Amino acid sequence: MKYALLIYGTPEVRQLPEEELKPIIGEYEAIMETPGVLDGMQLQGTELATTVRVEDDEALLSDGPFVDAKEYLGGILVLEADNLDAATALAARVPAARMGGAVEVRPITER
Repeated sequence: MKYALLIYGTPEVRQLPEEELKPIIGEYEAIMETPGVLDGMQLQGTELATTVRVEDDEALLSDGPFVDAKEYLGGILVLEADNLDAATALAARVPAARMGGAVEVRPITER
């Protein structure tokens, strides 16, 4: 089964000095090399996001989201694993999970 691991981080992590970020980046690189990890992407900050809503068949674009949140979606991993236990074990290795953020694990509907 395939799982999406939605990685939620905190704004403070992006502000860490480079010497503190390097080992964290190394952990993410090691996770990307784990068997079963099919893909992974880091998202740019929410300040670069555009939100689309449709009203009366017209697309309305706005900057942001401007949600006051403790955590934000910062990246996505796609994992093929035998079961939820294996997926949550990998999620527990994600640095964001121990640095004030969280990792949401969701099965992917396959067609």
